[in-house]
Amino acid sequence: MGFDARPLTLETWDDFLAVMGPRGGDAGCWCMYNRQTSREFAASKGEPNRVAMRSLVESGEVPGLIGYRDGEPVGWVAVQPRETYGRLSRSRVAKPLDDRPTWAVTCFVVLKQRRGNGVASALLAAACEYAADQGATLIEGYPVEPREDRIPDFWAWMGFPSMFEATGFDEVARRTETRPFMRKEL
Repeated sequence: MGFDARPLTLETWDDFLAVMGPRGGDAGCWCMYNRQTSREFAASKGEPNRVAMRSLVESGEVPGLIGYRDGEPVGWVAVQPRETYGRLSRSRVAKPLDDRPTWAVTCFVVLKQRRGNGVASALLAAACEYAADQGATLIEGYPVEPREDRIPDFWAWMGFPSMFEATGFDEVARRTETRPFMRKEL
């Protein structure tokens, strides 16, 4: 099956909507969580977050990539310069390790019927390629390492260490038992 990824733009907006579903991913997030404070996020769940994401896209910002399998939208990955995501700077798990400029992979959404088929891994590889094409020399992610074989789908939005490792990332820090800090030189 053929896979490709395209930037989220006005032209691919309807595909983003198809992947995110009517609730906007999990609980009306619309991939705005890492851009907002907790208070802002609580006040903006649902339609306000969808409108905020649409405004970003209308401004020309590319907040991530839509993944396609055989031409059908199947997934989403958020990838941008780390400074785009204010929550990361405030996080005890994902706070910066140093002052190096880096891009961050913060979110994956894969259609339920497409999960377990390598979509998230393909999106991660595409995110690395896209970041490099934009001039990035370093990219990082903050996946979750399950304590059990299966975790609730909700926690999968950060990805898993195994897919980061398979894409050439190395664990460079671990501030909690279940959250490695992964980096890749581009």
